[in-house]
Amino acid sequence: MTALWIAHVNVTNPDSYGEYAKLAGPAIAAHGGAFLARGSRYVQLEGNERARNVVARFPSVEDAVACYHSPEYQAALEFAKGAAERDLVIVEENPA
Repeated sequence: MTALWIAHVNVTNPDSYGEYAKLAGPAIAAHGGAFLARGSRYVQLEGNERARNVVARFPSVEDAVACYHSPEYQAALEFAKGAAERDLVIVEENPA
């Protein structure tokens, strides 16, 4: 079953986070991920608001987790550390 990678982010250092984004996109694509939403318009109804929300679909939970742990994504993640407050979760989609 497909899986969604859902990130809620407050960027604190736009330059460094921009470097993260440049590297993370190709790493995500290399693992079968496709962006569904990236920094799009949103409405916060509950919980802690984060200004940037990202959703990517992967072929499976395992593919999404492998992406996260891949050397390419970990290299990208170095630019996000200290440059953003982030929450990231991977959720398996229910069949239609």
